[in-house]
Amino acid sequence: MYLDVAKKKEIFEKYGKSNTDTGSPEAQIALFSYRISHLTEHLKLNRKDYTTERSLTILVGKRRRLLNYLKERDIERYRAIIKTLGLRK
Repeated sequence: MYLDVAKKKEIFEKYGKSNTDTGSPEAQIALFSYRISHLTEHLKLNRKDYTTERSLTILVGKRRRLLNYLKERDIERYRAIIKTLGLRK
């Protein structure tokens, strides 16, 4: 399994306030970005997997909404997470 409990804790510890901070927008955006990169690699090998393609589209939309929320609430945190994850807009 590509995303186990240890990997989630590592992501939450790096981007959240602690390893149990699963609710902050930064932690959720980081987790979604990790899942998006994994699904993107899967789709490069299995280009006719339409269910995964739909899941990827849904995840990108969720991440986009969280990024918009963070941009409205605190522009500095938004800029920081964009820079650390290497996202572009």
